[in-house]
Amino acid sequence: MAATRTRLAVLAGFALLAGSAQARMLEVGEGKAYKLPSLAAAAARDGDTVKIYPGEYFDCATWEANRLVVEGVGDADKVVITDKSCGGKALFITAGTDVTIRNLTLTRARVPDANGAGIRGEGEKLLVDGVRFINNQNGILTGYENSTIIVRNSVFERNGTCEKACSHGIYVGNSKLLHVEGSRFSDTRQGHHIKSRAQRTEVIGNTIIDGPNGTASYLIDIPNGGSAIIRDNTMEKGPQAENRSTAIEIGAEGVTQATRELLIENNTFKNDGGYDTFFVSNFTATEAVVRGNRISGRVKPLHGDGEVTAAN
Repeated sequence: MAATRTRLAVLAGFALLAGSAQARMLEVGEGKAYKLPSLAAAAARDGDTVKIYPGEYFDCATWEANRLVVEGVGDADKVVITDKSCGGKALFITAGTDVTIRNLTLTRARVPDANGAGIRGEGEKLLVDGVRFINNQNGILTGYENSTIIVRNSVFERNGTCEKACSHGIYVGNSKLLHVEGSRFSDTRQGHHIKSRAQRTEVIGNTIIDGPNGTASYLIDIPNGGSAIIRDNTMEKGPQAENRSTAIEIGAEGVTQATRELLIENNTFKNDGGYDTFFVSNFTATEAVVRGNRISGRVKPLHGDGEVTAAN
């Protein structure tokens, strides 16, 4: 029996080595093997890395391979994917499992139903790292039920619309997890900076601001409940906000997710509008823990169940 287990372990090791050996690097750009991202997407296999060199690509791509890395080379603002949307959905559609999109710019996504996205996530795991989402209807849109979405070190600027159904900076449907960290949201139009129907939402160490011209509704909308950790963010509602009632809204569309904890702590929030607002509006029966936040302007800290502890 021990010998059999040893042989199986050796065979598994050889299989892993073979899989690693088959992983390839596909290069996109002028003078490279693939002129457009869509051509590389059609050729990509599981485990490959796609490197996109600086340029402006009037193109879109559907990434179907698993364990795929798609990354820009050099400065993110020099690798620009723009204007063309695939399948009436997005500049990039990630259909594979465990896809990483890194270090590039996705801009000007428009589709007839006003729901066009920089990235449309349709696989089980998506990592977005160092990506700039500029002037799209949605920055990121995903609703795959079993997915986890991790967003790090990214920029969301002038996304959103309520031309038809509202679109947002990030809009996540009934997923397992949305984790957003170290990113910047500004000048969102009409929709929310972040809207999440996920089972768990974590928003940590971000800058989320309307600015003088942004017309966003909420900074963070968690309409169906679900556990939430909102910590160490710099946040601001501006004078042009279209929904002035609250900055963070939880459960207003009916609680359909188990809401085991609501922790909103150590954030800095400023209301720059000449109106009254709540920092947190909690429509669930789970008591929100609102502690250590620094609040300024015409703001009440909490509407609904919970406990407020002021910052020292």
